Amino acid sequence: MAAPKIPVKALLILSLVVLALHLALLQTLPLRLNSQATDTPALSFATRTLTPDPPPKAAHVSATKPIPRAAPKPPPPMSPLPTEPTPASISTAEQTHAETAPAETASVEPLPAEPPTPQPTASTPVDPEEIPAARPPKELATAFSIDGMPGSVKLVYKVLANKFPYTLHGELIWQLDDGRYEASLSFGAFGQSRTQKSRGSTGPEGLSPERFSDKFRSEVAAHFNRDQGKVTFSANTPDVALLSGAQDRLSVLIQLAAIAASNPTRLTPGTTLTLQTVGPRDADLWLFTVGEMETLGLPGGQTEGIKLTRNPRQPYDQHVSIWLAPSLSYLPARIRIQEANGDYIDQQWVATETP
Repeated sequence: MAAPKIPVKALLILSLVVLALHLALLQTLPLRLNSQATDTPALSFATRTLTPDPPPKAAHVSATKPIPRAAPKPPPPMSPLPTEPTPASISTAEQTHAETAPAETASVEPLPAEPPTPQPTASTPVDPEEIPAARPPKELATAFSIDGMPGSVKLVYKVLANKFPYTLHGELIWQLDDGRYEASLSFGAFGQSRTQKSRGSTGPEGLSPERFSDKFRSEVAAHFNRDQGKVTFSANTPDVALLSGAQDRLSVLIQLAAIAASNPTRLTPGTTLTLQTVGPRDADLWLFTVGEMETLGLPGGQTEGIKLTRNPRQPYDQHVSIWLAPSLSYLPARIRIQEANGDYIDQQWVATETP
């Protein structure tokens, strides 16, 4: 006996229901290297400036929040910054988060306001070069350069996610022209996609974003108001202070590539790079730890990549791993983002094309 035929109308309705469920899941995917609501807002960041006093006065370290002496006693031991780059001394922004930065980041406690040691006289001047803690590390004074970055390129990715039984299509488009840049990162399926965009200029600190947007159906954006020293958000969330060298959640990928392209020897294993990173609704300090060069077996072929890891600082922070490939001008060959609940998205390089 012949099997009963399923009405065409019923098949059409079933297909539309399945497509709607897939689009709903696509909206939940973590297309961002973001912090959850528990992240510390950038508005609370405190900065410290290390500046030596000119001779003949005694050199000391000034800070935005000096710690007063409880009683006269020998000055506490200092944690001098080395003259050569080390894992604890390299930072793309000349600031630290005084209250929330992890223990592995470098910190310098200020000297007492009136050291008990005798003041030097004019006959015995103090040479600032002999005071390691008073000099910023050489790496902080090194200007970034993106001369090694391609002018216009599109990287195609195969995107795997545990929420989907199929592969998504991803693209990273980078364009650089006469000191201006534009970048976009997207992935999707069935004609629907989620896209982040960043645009701005380039300079001594690398990328200087002006606008960052995140769009899926509706768009939210962050605006970098450098004249006012703050970031504003279209989502009407509170403004945050704009720190030197700040990036957004897309430009931070290119900034890391620019750092590597400027001087690959700077990214020695164990080095920590600190950047203020702005999302569409908030901002936070992101700390990336440099790992070893790894060999990656990707859909586009075998390639080498320097692994950088952003480890969670809060219980619900994302765990992010990025592999910067020298063969791709240090643009990311792979990006893997894992949520606290185990959900992940894994972007793997397939091909390099012209936009």
